[in-house]
Amino acid sequence: MNVALSRSFLSASKRGFASSGCRNVTLASRTLKPPSRPAAARLPKTASAFASTSADLAEEALAEISSSEAPASQSEVEAATTNGNGNGTVPPLAADVFGAPTEPGATDWSKSYSGLSQQAFPKEVVDVLLAPIDPLDVEIKPDGLLYLPEIKYRRVLNKAFGPGGWGLAPRSETNVGPKVVSREYALVCLGRLVAVSRGEQAYYDRDGIATATEACKSNALMRCCKDLGVASELWDPRFIREFKAQNCVEVFAEHLPTKKKKKLWRRKDQPKFDYPFKE
Repeated sequence: MNVALSRSFLSASKRGFASSGCRNVTLASRTLKPPSRPAAARLPKTASAFASTSADLAEEALAEISSSEAPASQSEVEAATTNGNGNGTVPPLAADVFGAPTEPGATDWSKSYSGLSQQAFPKEVVDVLLAPIDPLDVEIKPDGLLYLPEIKYRRVLNKAFGPGGWGLAPRSETNVGPKVVSREYALVCLGRLVAVSRGEQAYYDRDGIATATEACKSNALMRCCKDLGVASELWDPRFIREFKAQNCVEVFAEHLPTKKKKKLWRRKDQPKFDYPFKE
């Protein structure tokens, strides 16, 4: 009887172990899931085939584009750089980008010295340029410096060459310093370079830079006109002394805000100083 009980107990134990083991395996299979496959692997076969075909088409298109971008021939390069006329001028679009002349055969006055000292101007032009200065046109600054207003230089050039027959061509960028604006200009008359000079003008406020830039251009024009002989008397020491003795007077004037006195020059035919200096 004991042997029968032992056999039944062992049989029950085996059945219990088997059932518990199955339950553990089932639980483990439910808990431990296999790693998911990549997204590309889960795509349907039709989608995978479509992606592969699209990639192949993209590669073929890139290959065709690369093969079509062959280097330009020598004739194509020459045609592009000569604008088709063989004279070496810059095409209009490239000229606009790089700042070169836009017309075929135009001169780049920012670098060229074309026509300089090529020949003298006609006699009628020379007579206008070298005409004696009119004493009524001469002005004097309070410090005694004689000058001709810039509009008088323009009138002389217009009379000699005609409006549009002359011009100022910039030859540098505008240099804006802490107190002074300067720029180099070339005076061109009848298509010929006549003179090159750098104009300058002081300014006292950032808002006055635009006005100083325009005054800088006028100063360069005055300096360039020296090479043409316009108002050359103003650089003659003898003329300066005689003109000041005949047409100007030096007076004492008081600076009203500070009550300081100093000597100032003015023309005899001009009214007395009023403000801020008072005679």
